Amino acid sequence: MKRYLSACVAAFVVSTSAFAQATPDAVVKNAVEGTVTAMKADSQARGGDMGKITQVVQTHFVPYTNFQRTARIAVGKAWSTATPEQQQQLYQQFQTLLVRTYAESLSQLRNQDVTFKFLPSSTAGGAKDTVVQSHVISNGGDDAIDYRLEKTASGWKIYDINMMGAWLIQVYQTQFADQIAKGGIDGLIKFLVDHNARTAG
Repeated sequence: MKRYLSACVAAFVVSTSAFAQATPDAVVKNAVEGTVTAMKADSQARGGDMGKITQVVQTHFVPYTNFQRTARIAVGKAWSTATPEQQQQLYQQFQTLLVRTYAESLSQLRNQDVTFKFLPSSTAGGAKDTVVQSHVISNGGDDAIDYRLEKTASGWKIYDINMMGAWLIQVYQTQFADQIAKGGIDGLIKFLVDHNARTAG
């Protein structure tokens, strides 16, 4: 039994170590293809159930992300003035928004024959930040989607996505700045809570 447990622990260490050492393009490939495969394998998701598609994104895509950094950058300087409780609320609400945005984009592919092309990233050995370019080839054409990643202690993590020519963080920075100017951090939290409530389901 001890020998069996030792083998299991060794296998776990090797697998997690391999995950941490995965190249940026491999991380993006695993995240994207794994999520789409899971969506197509689920009858409810394939039928257009947005709640189910969102759940698939939470399970298969979010583990490859660092949306806490996404929230911190999008909120900007005001993040440092927020209390830990406010920061947690901002992170949770913003992650909900990002997950639903990505789920909505993926839902358009559920009934299509789709292939992905991930361009190898030219990331220097000591780099902490990089971009992986990809193409989504479907019945609707060829769409470019880029992913920005950072090197963390647990491997490369996605923290920004460029869809339709706009990086999500840049899009939200302006919107969030307006909300903070009107009602401070609490105003931004309320804005996100209200928005997510309207788009729930």
